[in-house]
Order: sequence, then C-alpha cells, then structure tokens
Amino acid sequence: MAARPTKTTQPNPRRRRGFERAVTLVGAELRTPAEKRGFAETKLLTHWADIVGPEISAMAVPVKVKFGRGFGGTLVLLTTGAKAPMLEMSREAIITRVNACYGYSAIKDLQVTQTAPTGFAEGQVAFAPPEPKKKPAPDPARLKQATQGLDHINDPVLRDALRKLAGNIVTQTNR
Repeated sequence: MAARPTKTTQPNPRRRRGFERAVTLVGAELRTPAEKRGFAETKLLTHWADIVGPEISAMAVPVKVKFGRGFGGTLVLLTTGAKAPMLEMSREAIITRVNACYGYSAIKDLQVTQTAPTGFAEGQVAFAPPEPKKKPAPDPARLKQATQGLDHINDPVLRDALRKLAGNIVTQTNR
C-alpha cells in the first residue's frame, strides 16, 4: 500500500498568532523614515507631548537628530520665532527628558530652528504642533448611576479610585 502524500505547504504563520498590536504590523514601515531623520526610537516622535510636557510640545516639534563624530547627537526642534528664546532657556530640561526617553545620554545638544508662523517656502501650511487629545466629560446621570453604591466604602483612597474608574468606563463606553 502506498503512503499518502503529506501537505508541504504550511498555513500562514500570522493566522496562528491571534491578535497583534498595530506597532508590530507597521513598525518596520515607520522605522525606516524615522531612521533617515536620525530617530533611532520612534517613541520620541509619537509621544513628544508626554516626554517633554504640554508647555514645550505646544512650542516646538522635533525635526531630526544629527550625529557627529563624538558621543551624543544634536536634536533639532522646529518652532516659531517668538518662542525660540523660551526653548533656549529650557534647553537642559528638554535634553534631560529626551535622554530619559532613550535611556542613555543620546542627546548632548539642542538646536532650535525658527520658521514664520505661516509655514514653509510656499507659505501654505501653518505651523501648529499637534494638540493633546482631550477626554470628554462623562454624562452626569450615567456617572451618578455608576457611582451610587460607593458611599459606604470607608477607605477614601479606594473610594476615589473607584469613582475615577467608573468615570473612565462611562466616558469610554458611553453606556
């Protein structure tokens, strides 16, 4: 009796893994353009407001990182002319926060590039850094319904944490 031929084609390995994070699917495509501008970690670009804070992120946007011969690079920030002196005064704080993001002293200097408020060469695009997302306020009736049984909890820290959790759930799910 002849042996049955076995399947030689393997199923798609992506199908067997289940759900994947979006960064694993598009990470390689995003890494190449970021590396051309000197950003070894795209986290500096994607989480700029979280890294440097809302005040600085409202004034400037990272453009690129230039590396010379020595250790540490130069971070180039884009801003309008009026905000450049304020960025220069907070130079050390920016460098410290960015290096904390990298985990080592990747940045040793900061260069501020100024542009007109109307934009670049064509003057078509207005310079505006991305604004942080604002959370909508929860519906008061839904929030009251979600937190109605929390008054009997004696621990104030636990009670406040549960109220905050209920507010987040009501805001996100709109139930």
